[in-house]
Amino acid sequence: MHIDRGDTAHHDDTSRLEAFSDGVFAIAITLLVLEIGVPHVAGDESLTHALLHLWPSYFGYAVSFITIGVMWINHHEMFKDIERTDHTLSALNLVLLLGIAFLPFPTAVVAQYMTNDAHRLEATLTYSLTFTMIALAFIALWLYAIRHPDLLDEHVSQARLRSRTRRYAPGTFLYGVTIPLAFISPFISLGLIAAYALFYLLPLADE
Repeated sequence: MHIDRGDTAHHDDTSRLEAFSDGVFAIAITLLVLEIGVPHVAGDESLTHALLHLWPSYFGYAVSFITIGVMWINHHEMFKDIERTDHTLSALNLVLLLGIAFLPFPTAVVAQYMTNDAHRLEATLTYSLTFTMIALAFIALWLYAIRHPDLLDEHVSQARLRSRTRRYAPGTFLYGVTIPLAFISPFISLGLIAAYALFYLLPLADE
């Protein structure tokens, strides 16, 4: 007996994609804390001093944790408007998750070498470039979705889609700027990345 599956032959609901994505986000955000090593002190050395000496690790952990968390929030909000998926959308989502899962590595690198004059620039560039690629993957995912209305919830308004696009689109540029800025001052570059994390924590105003 032939069963007419209609659009579901090519467009499936997003539940499995979202569940897999949530798992990757959760693992990546958990791995960040593993990069903060317990300091070893001997004799009359100060544990307080040793703990304070780890401030680059705390900085990297906080910025990356907030950024991954914000990405998860926005990813969740995005898929309130995306009702179906196809192969290309799933592939673009996989590229985004590739960047998210990779983030603990550059976080560890920048924490290790932020205070090292000889290697601070390379560490910062690694960190900045990773964020830029994640932002690029995120906006590519969204732009593909809105260019294929059959994937969207039919009830979502054009004003809401424009609002999301205005929020997501500048990300690649904003993070991209931190790459050349790193050559001027790695600390300015890292400070901007931290500021972006806080900015994107702000709620999206629906129109």
